[in-house]
Amino acid sequence: MAKSQSQLRERQRTNLKEPRKYKVIIYNDDFTSMDFVVMVLVQVFLYDEAEANRLMLQVHHSDKAVVGIYTYDIAVSKARKATNWAREKGFPLRLSVEPEDE
Repeated sequence: MAKSQSQLRERQRTNLKEPRKYKVIIYNDDFTSMDFVVMVLVQVFLYDEAEANRLMLQVHHSDKAVVGIYTYDIAVSKARKATNWAREKGFPLRLSVEPEDE
């Protein structure tokens, strides 16, 4: 049997770009405890205790804060996880996912 040779051509992709990023925003409310917000920031968004406290105070004073910038799937997953956890604990904590300004 004769061996056949095949030619492979490599494609060059020139139109690759970074996936769009989305920011997760947490909003202030009058019912969710500050301690719970800090716990969410530490457990879900992986902040250390000091940074979580700083962000919690920013939310408290300015009504909202960006708590992370991720690809769409990760942003939605983290926001949903935090919201579900808040509902389990009886808090009306609100988070949203918005496209990052470019």
